Amino acid sequence: MMYKVQVRFLFHSDIKIKIPEIYDDSVFDRLFGILEDVNEKYNSYTKNSYIDKINKNNGHFVKVNDEIINILSKIIHLSNVIGEEYDITIMPLIRLWGFYKQNPILPSLEEIKKVRKLVGYKKIIIDKKKKRVKIEKNQEIITGSFIKAYAIEKMAQEMRKIGIKDAIVNAGGSSIIAIDEWGIIAENPEEEREVLRNEKGMPIKITQKEYAGAGEYNDLFEIKIKDRSYSTSNQKNTYLLINNEKYGYIISPKTGFPAQNKQVGVITESAFFGDIISTGLYNQTSKKFYEIMEKLSEEMEISGFLIDKDGEIFYFNMEKYF
Repeated sequence: MMYKVQVRFLFHSDIKIKIPEIYDDSVFDRLFGILEDVNEKYNSYTKNSYIDKINKNNGHFVKVNDEIINILSKIIHLSNVIGEEYDITIMPLIRLWGFYKQNPILPSLEEIKKVRKLVGYKKIIIDKKKKRVKIEKNQEIITGSFIKAYAIEKMAQEMRKIGIKDAIVNAGGSSIIAIDEWGIIAENPEEEREVLRNEKGMPIKITQKEYAGAGEYNDLFEIKIKDRSYSTSNQKNTYLLINNEKYGYIISPKTGFPAQNKQVGVITESAFFGDIISTGLYNQTSKKFYEIMEKLSEEMEISGFLIDKDGEIFYFNMEKYF
């Protein structure tokens, strides 16, 4: 089958949509229009979005719609399952570490301890009856870890309504949705060879070359997914350099420090859930990774892997996708 492709820049990423060539180009406008609508209404970086209003009116209730209540309710549920290592009120810590400064300075332990008190998704109050939301004084929500995936999942639903049965959407590499079966390369976050481990933590004697197919040094393995999303979190290209040390942007709400793992990949039906989960798992040990994946598997079909700070891979229910 022949395909056509369009790429547009949204959510600070190149969003690439690939669909069969039989569809008119106007379909792209329809699909990207959904992303633009989500960006306008729910992105914390968009002025006058619902989240922007909630942030600017911290300490006070803000009128919202049913969709934002649904989004926040699902996020809070997943945050509880993940063990509070995923927190959308992490923004004060991100600012403290200097991700919006030209010359960041390593924060002191006292500063981290003070700012951590502002972080806590459990302090978000959702009044479903009156359709309003409130965060505590000086709290701030950041949507970067979920809003892009939420938007492309909503767009994929529109694809199915149109009747598109064969397509792939790549949202900057961090979130990919495949309609019908597509092969995806899981890239190595660093130029190292990792040790692949099973659910019991035991190393598997198989080379990276065998998993990568072509054996390219920077590929981990190839997976094939159908009607699923692949979400990945790593800090290869997004970090601060302070005193010649790299500090990634995924910060643990519990410690206040950037996580040290190298990569997490998650396969789920929901791209929205996948992005949240991959971010939350980034702060976990291999033991907690397995515990949380087991809990999540009781609610949804889920597979994934974690590459720890030493470059070792731990995977959960991934065999069927290789």
